[in-house]
Amino acid sequence: MADLETLLAVARERSFSRAAEKLHRTQPAVSLAVRRLEESCGEVLFDRASKQARLTQAGELVAQRAAQMLAQRGRMEQELLELRGKHRGKVTIGANESTAFFLLPVVEGFLARYPEIKIEVRRSQSRNIPAEVLAGNLDLGMVAYDPEQRDLRQAVVYQDRLAFIVYPSHPLAHPPANGGSGRHRQRRPPPVELARLGRESFIAHNVESPYRDFTVSTFRHQQVPLNIAIEMPSIESIKQLVARGLGVAFVPRISAEREIEAGTLCEVPILQFKVERPLRLLAPRRGRLSHAAQAFWDLATGTDGADV
Repeated sequence: MADLETLLAVARERSFSRAAEKLHRTQPAVSLAVRRLEESCGEVLFDRASKQARLTQAGELVAQRAAQMLAQRGRMEQELLELRGKHRGKVTIGANESTAFFLLPVVEGFLARYPEIKIEVRRSQSRNIPAEVLAGNLDLGMVAYDPEQRDLRQAVVYQDRLAFIVYPSHPLAHPPANGGSGRHRQRRPPPVELARLGRESFIAHNVESPYRDFTVSTFRHQQVPLNIAIEMPSIESIKQLVARGLGVAFVPRISAEREIEAGTLCEVPILQFKVERPLRLLAPRRGRLSHAAQAFWDLATGTDGADV
């Protein structure tokens, strides 16, 4: 690239000596740079019979292409600076339906800081996410379990749990009256025994997961019937059916926070049943994240620029 810059300087100044002055180089060094280009191209680039350094036809072609190449390099350098400044780029994150709920406010905050960076959250089966991150198909991954893979770095970013939800008029949603005022949703229902749930009709997620397996095994161990009356493909559909009074359900607490706060669903604590779901953000241990992915990791984990 330096020889091309020298060529353009000579063509612009129409003089080897003036080009040398502009470039703060000696005239023999400028002449040598032009000679290297001529040997490389196999063409004479300047008409040396002229008093002024005039480009030959071949020289004009090389100078035109040199100007284009240098302009492209300048644009590339500027784009790299923008990436380093986190002004452009793309982040691809794998998540399933429930872990994606954590990403919503993070995405909102990230775009407020870096509006030019594109974010793609791909819905993936949770068990496949670690392998996709390691394969480079995803920059980051969100899971609700410990993948126990040494090639992955992970950070717990949210402490979630399974929540037992019922519709607002369900008997379990009404705590005993204590003479106070206010609607039922403003008072937390008291805990109930797990055995009490043997009389309920459950709406379940039909996607296999460790938490579904744990729930089934816990009911079996406690010898409590688990009546799954309806199975649905998404958590959103489960919440809607519970809100309509068609059954009860266990869902990730983070997925139902808005409805619980609004009173369209009610969370009831269950004795003998407490399932924590720490949400983990995953990244490859080897190599470096892109500037955009690193910025997302920093925001999600609260590390403020620390290395992953």
